[in-house]
Amino acid sequence: MSPDVDLTAPAPGPHPFRNVFLRLDQRVFDAVASRHWPGADPLLPRLSHSADHGVLWFAAAAALAASRTPRARRAAVRGVASLSLASLTINTLGKRTVRRPRPGLDPVPLIRQLRRQPITTSFPSGHAASAAAFATGVALESPAWGAAVAPVAAAVALSRVYTGVHFPSDVLAGAALGAGAAFAVRGMVPTRAQLLPPARPRADVPALPEGDGLVMVANVGSGTADRVRALCEALPKAEVVECEPQDVREELARAAGRARVLGVCGGDGTVNAAAETALRHGLPLAVLPGGTLNHFAYDLGVEDVRDLCGALERGEGVRVDVGRFRSGGRQGVFLNTFSLGVYPELVRERERWSPLIGSWPAGVLAAVRVLRADRHPLEAEVQGRRRPLWMLFAGNGTYHRRGIASGRRLDLADGQLDVRVVHGGRRPALRLLSAALAGPLTRSPAHAAVQRGRLRLAGVAPGTLMAYDGELTETQGDLTLEKLPEALAVYRPLTGG
Repeated sequence: MSPDVDLTAPAPGPHPFRNVFLRLDQRVFDAVASRHWPGADPLLPRLSHSADHGVLWFAAAAALAASRTPRARRAAVRGVASLSLASLTINTLGKRTVRRPRPGLDPVPLIRQLRRQPITTSFPSGHAASAAAFATGVALESPAWGAAVAPVAAAVALSRVYTGVHFPSDVLAGAALGAGAAFAVRGMVPTRAQLLPPARPRADVPALPEGDGLVMVANVGSGTADRVRALCEALPKAEVVECEPQDVREELARAAGRARVLGVCGGDGTVNAAAETALRHGLPLAVLPGGTLNHFAYDLGVEDVRDLCGALERGEGVRVDVGRFRSGGRQGVFLNTFSLGVYPELVRERERWSPLIGSWPAGVLAAVRVLRADRHPLEAEVQGRRRPLWMLFAGNGTYHRRGIASGRRLDLADGQLDVRVVHGGRRPALRLLSAALAGPLTRSPAHAAVQRGRLRLAGVAPGTLMAYDGELTETQGDLTLEKLPEALAVYRPLTGG
């Protein structure tokens, strides 16, 4: 040991900067404790208590999800995920790293003090972390909903100092950690704004002030009443035609004869009919989602009336690819997907049962009935080779998700058919499950996937059931699938809405 070390010298005290920081922290705490804010004494302690164990934020998430808009539902899920990550970090690392005692309650009026005082260490504030994580997560997905949640989150964070259970620095550190958790979740799961397809190629579409020149055909069977009402309020000069499902095609043809822009409100099948009409008449298409799934509208970047109306009034649009199928004398278009094999049979069973028990239970029942039935795979010659197939799926554009199920498309004008096949075998259920777990571009005994601009299937038995955008029809022999690149002009906000 060095002889220069004095073992009798006292241990060094806290760093001077730390002393200054602690005194400032205490001074701010005392100032908040001594200040009387009208109306805050009965409110803030109750608000602080309501946020225990995240109850307040889970209730807020449930309220957002109940609004039934995709943006609000995503914001609710992102808020809860961010809160969960923040809470996990606080409980596993934060509280165990800095064992800071709670503030003394002497300067805090009794009316503000919580009935049950926390027993964990003070740094950082878990309540502030949860509040900031939830509010930031919601705001990253929906700035409008984030602005509504932010004042409540700020009040919860303030309440932790006001009730005397945290120093201000505890709250600031917790809020920073919570916001960081929300951004970490965004890094793992991108927001809608990050996943929007590129606004290209841009289309030359007319601007319609107050909707002048728009004829919108709405399928009342898709539950479109609320959205049609909102559209009429936002675009008072637009013409809206509401009709029953069986009259949609006829009304679309009539509307196309007098419209500058053809509009449609309904599900994917209704939008498919509108796209075919718009292509035939050379009109741009305005899509307002109104059905259950609305894959095309959501992948396009149009989720609600605000998105569409902004694009219509500013004249913002893009060109998108259209898929086309031909079989004998029968042909049609698809904006989302085309399929042969098990899936069309599932669609037929689902449509049979959904009027009786609802869409989702009917889907489950249809899957059980189709997969349990004694059946044989269809036979077709694909790319010059004959093979048995349980299912063939062709997407209009590349879908970014694992397996055979459709996911999100990040480019609606990529010129590709996303073709996935499930090869024949003895047990269709096991084959389909194996394919669902496989990557979209892998090759295996059960599943294969490729991208093509055109696909021909020979030897398809006439009368084979096929589905396109949820609609059903039958083949008339050999089948050709091809892309119509950038064939359709559609409205979408170029800034993401």
